[in-house]
Amino acid sequence: MEEKVLTNKKHGMPVLLLTTALYLAAAAGCVFGGMSVSRGGSAALLVVSIIWLCIGWFPYCGLKVLKPQEALVLTLFGKYVGTLKGDGFYYVNPFCTSVNPAADTHLNQSGDVDNKTVKTSMSFALNAGKAEVDLAGKKISLKIMTLNNNRQKINDCLGNPVEIGIAVMWRVVDTAKAVFHVDNYKEYLSLQCDTALRNIVRIYPYDVAPNVDTTGDGIADEGSLRGSSEVVAARIRDEIQSRVEEAGLEIIEARITYLAYAPEIAAVMLQRQQASAIVDARKMIVDGAVGMVEMALDRLNQNGVVELDEERKAAMVSNLLVVLCGNRDAQPIVNSGSLY
Repeated sequence: MEEKVLTNKKHGMPVLLLTTALYLAAAAGCVFGGMSVSRGGSAALLVVSIIWLCIGWFPYCGLKVLKPQEALVLTLFGKYVGTLKGDGFYYVNPFCTSVNPAADTHLNQSGDVDNKTVKTSMSFALNAGKAEVDLAGKKISLKIMTLNNNRQKINDCLGNPVEIGIAVMWRVVDTAKAVFHVDNYKEYLSLQCDTALRNIVRIYPYDVAPNVDTTGDGIADEGSLRGSSEVVAARIRDEIQSRVEEAGLEIIEARITYLAYAPEIAAVMLQRQQASAIVDARKMIVDGAVGMVEMALDRLNQNGVVELDEERKAAMVSNLLVVLCGNRDAQPIVNSGSLY
């Protein structure tokens, strides 16, 4: 279904003034018509004025007010008439009704009004106030909105359960598709976000892992959820966009807002990370200690301070490595006797 934008309907103010003027004329007609009847004149003016006072309010039903970045989808006896877009004071067929199936859907996103506030305001409003609240609920916002979906527990490509949450920036670009192609475009978007997130996360490991292909080219790479968040977010955005194209929605951006191991394995993974960090630190310490021992032996040999045989060199290397690689400060033992 193609969207039809009604651009020639900004006649709200002239219709309002004309209808109000006719109401005032009808009131005056009732006064003068009543005086004419009391004098034995014709009652036609009185009858016409009374009829207009009874039905003259009907044109007011066709008056529509829109603020910037708002739209109103109109149907006439079940047929799509068009969409009002842009700020202005419009007049349409009073029999037209506005359609927005997602008006009462309140997701965890910006732009949605608290349902309790709407109910309270409607319960204490007059008839005109009720009509205004109903019209406001039927309007479709064209602003950029943010959807914060609930965190999901998903297994990554290695089978580790991961909790992840995303924020999606989106907006409606085709009101006809959003209203008529899907039952509820807000719920549809939320469901597609969940599905797309699950499909993309299962391709990546949480952290860099060997022999894992995340691009689909058959070559192992270093992609991961933690290290390649920008790439993952871009793929999630493209995946969601391909799914909501038919609903007339545009996905502007998707961002990862929360990423962590699931609680049941978080402690184990923390120990694993600590062990990896300890191993890396030990490796660095050993490399530095070996370099220092080599430098000490070279300096002693070059300066001729002392001549050591292979057995003494081995003992010296062993003592230096113990001192340099130990976790605690060394307690030196002074040899007061002969070296040999």
